[in-house]
Amino acid sequence: MADHFEAIVVGAGPAGNAAALTMARAGLDVLQLERAEFPGAGSTEGSLLWAPALEKLIFDFRIQAPLERRIVEQRVWRLQPQARISGPEPAYGGRAALPDRYTILRGPFETWFSSTLKTAGVRSVFAAPVAGLIREDDGRVIGVQTGDGGEFFADAVVLAEGVESLVTRHAGLRDDLQPLGVAIRVTELRRLPRLELERRFGVEGDDGIAIEACGELLPGMSCSGFVYTNRESLSVGVGCVVEDIVASNLTPSELLDRFKQHPSVKSLLADSEALDFSARLLPEGGYRVRPRLFGDGWLTCGDAMQPGSPAHRTGATLALTSGRLAGETVVELMRHGRPMTARHLSLYRDKLERSAMLKMLQRHQPGAEQEQRNPAADPGRLAQASRGFVRAGDENGRNLQRLLLRRLVGGSRLRKAVDGLA
Repeated sequence: MADHFEAIVVGAGPAGNAAALTMARAGLDVLQLERAEFPGAGSTEGSLLWAPALEKLIFDFRIQAPLERRIVEQRVWRLQPQARISGPEPAYGGRAALPDRYTILRGPFETWFSSTLKTAGVRSVFAAPVAGLIREDDGRVIGVQTGDGGEFFADAVVLAEGVESLVTRHAGLRDDLQPLGVAIRVTELRRLPRLELERRFGVEGDDGIAIEACGELLPGMSCSGFVYTNRESLSVGVGCVVEDIVASNLTPSELLDRFKQHPSVKSLLADSEALDFSARLLPEGGYRVRPRLFGDGWLTCGDAMQPGSPAHRTGATLALTSGRLAGETVVELMRHGRPMTARHLSLYRDKLERSAMLKMLQRHQPGAEQEQRNPAADPGRLAQASRGFVRAGDENGRNLQRLLLRRLVGGSRLRKAVDGLA
C-alpha cells in the first residue's frame, strides 16, 4: 500500500488547518490536500477573528499573525430604508493588553497560518483536488484519490472542504443543501488612507471598529451587512439567504451596491477606492440542518458541517473550533490504540456537544417552518454558480448572475452558462 499516513485532511481553510496542526503537533504523520494553487488563493476579503479560538492552537499568535486592528468597539445597527436604529455598542476586549477580537485580511492570514503547519511537520500539497474517497467493501473510508489519479491512504480522513462538500456528497455521506440553508455573502475591500480612516471612525493606533448591520434592503428581504476597519482599508459586505436574492431579482453585486448606498453606510465609504470584490457561499442553517459528522474512517468539520448561524457572524471561530476538536478526537483514539470506527469517532460528537460553539448554535436555530419552501439545491451547482458572481461590470455580466442564481435554486443544469465563464 503506497503513501500511507496516519491522517489525511482535505482542505486548507481555517478548519482544515486547525485539524492538521492539532494532529501534527501530537506527533501524527499528516497529509493535507488542497485544490487551490497556494495558501490564501482567492481569499481577498476581510473578516473578524475571535482570539480565544486561535489562541488554543497558537498561544502567541498576536506576535506572529498578520493582524489588522484590534476591535475596541462593536456598533450594532438596525437599518431602515433611509435611516438606522443603533443598538447597544459593546466593546470587545477594549484597550486591554490582550483584546479578544481582531480584523484580518484572509489572504495574508491564511498564508501565515499555512506556514505554521509546515513548521509542525504537516505535508501540505496545493493544486491537488480530491476526486473521491477510497473505501473498503464494507464502506469504511481508508483514503482519497486525487484528480490526477494519485491514491493516498490513512487511518482517518478529515473532510474540511467547505460548504459545497463535493467529495462528501459524491461519496453519499451527506444530503444535498437546502436553499434556506445556504447564504451568499458579497464583500468588497476598499482603500482608505490611514489618517482619514482613523479620523472618520474615531480610533487611533491599532484600535478598530466593527459595525454589524441588519434589516431589509427590499421589502421582505432580510440581510445582514458589516463594515470593518483594517489598517488602511475597509472591509464591506452584505449577505442574505440564496433563495431571497433569487426572489428579489438582484445580482450579488447589486445587493452590495444597495447596502453601500444606504445613507449610514455611504458616508463611511466616501472617497474610498475599491480594491477587490468577492462572493462566496456560506452555511446559514445553523444546528438544525447539521449533516452527518462522522462515519467509519472519516470526520467532517468547518463549513462542511454547516455550522453557520444567522444570529452570529462566527464562521472562522466555528471552523477553528470544530477543526481542533476533530484533530483532538483522532489523536486521542490513536493514543489509546482504538480503530477509527464510527463507534469510536462518536467521541467527536461528544466533544462538540460539550463545546460552547454547539450550545450557541442550539440557542439560535432558525424557524423549522421555512424548511420546505423550496427543493434541494445541488452543492455542485452552488459551487459552479459562485464562479460567475464576480463578473458584474456590464449588463451581460449582471444578466449572467441572475441566470445562475435562478437556475441554482430551480434545479436546472448550469453547464452551458458556466462554460462561458472559463
